[in-house]
Amino acid sequence: MAGIGGGVAQAAPATAEVNTTGLAITDTEVTVGILHSVTGTMAISETGSVQAEKLAIEQINASGGILGRQIKIIQEDGASDWPTFAEKARKLLVNDKTAAVFGCWTSASRKAVLPVFEKENGLLYYPTFYEGLEQSPNVFYTGQEATQQILAGIDWVMKDKGAKSFYLLGSDYIWPRTSNKIARKHIEMNGAQVLGEEYFPLGHTQFNSVINKIKLRKPDVIYAIIVGGSNVAFYKQLKAAGIDLSKQTLLTISVTEDEVRGIGGENIAGAYAAMKYFQSLDNENNKAFVKAFKDMWGQDMVIGDVTQAAYLGPWLWKAAVEKAGSFDVDKVREASPGIELTTAPEGYVKIHPNHHLWSKTRIGLAKPDGQFEVLYETAELMEPDPFPKGYQ
Repeated sequence: MAGIGGGVAQAAPATAEVNTTGLAITDTEVTVGILHSVTGTMAISETGSVQAEKLAIEQINASGGILGRQIKIIQEDGASDWPTFAEKARKLLVNDKTAAVFGCWTSASRKAVLPVFEKENGLLYYPTFYEGLEQSPNVFYTGQEATQQILAGIDWVMKDKGAKSFYLLGSDYIWPRTSNKIARKHIEMNGAQVLGEEYFPLGHTQFNSVINKIKLRKPDVIYAIIVGGSNVAFYKQLKAAGIDLSKQTLLTISVTEDEVRGIGGENIAGAYAAMKYFQSLDNENNKAFVKAFKDMWGQDMVIGDVTQAAYLGPWLWKAAVEKAGSFDVDKVREASPGIELTTAPEGYVKIHPNHHLWSKTRIGLAKPDGQFEVLYETAELMEPDPFPKGYQ
């Protein structure tokens, strides 16, 4: 199975040379961790990440592995519970001595594991778009930070739709709250107004009260950062309440094809999403990726933004290990800035010294078949800026 990195199998250097810190590496294998929620409210979003990481690892193994070693996976379930994520991260690093971990989805889970990775000097590849305002020597962020998604998306909707008023919605934890804080600042700095802002517990399913307020206040844009399974109830209730998304602009930064699969395309058609990747992207890299993903996981599977970003993790790690000639975390970290994948499904990415990726921002229109039509993309790659001036 061909992968995005290609490459020829290399002769395996001696384990003592490429593993000086006691990681789980033998002459023939290197062990990594996968840590996502496959149970609980976040499973709807995180299952695709697990599948993408396993696909990348299978492809890497088929092309000869890394430094002549096959990758072995230990998978743990964060179970949509932040203390569980921290506990499982500790197990993967301390007990299992994994060389890298691919995992987390919510910012709450990432914040929970961060002290563990920093204390144990582990390596985390984190795939989700997030609020920024973080930069850790132990994390590579393969999704977008705020300037690449929130600010770019609001700029588009204000220009393209002439939007002057917004109603902000989110699940009640750090990512939606911080993202909406950044969004509100950007909206108000550009002369528009926020008519309302509300948050709901993870797993919440009763949105009729806020939908009534939206109908009353008539914002130009519903700005929705609801995550996980709650999206199913929210979009179904919006439609049942008579809100027609072909007439009422809704912009989301949290719904990808993975969530639409649960929501039903007919319930979200007409909404806009600001992402860096959509399954419908028309390029050769993406066609090969979509085919391989469906061949492995089923023809009815879909691929969302975070799933694609998760797929990049093992390939970026492989490139850094091979550049470093070592699995040692400090050497992999040092080798990573400047690494590029010209064959990424989204087109092209490059690791910035701040551990985020250069990538494009795109706007997709949700269609009844569950896919997005790409309406807009930035002309150039956007440089990641996790600490944008004036938004902290």
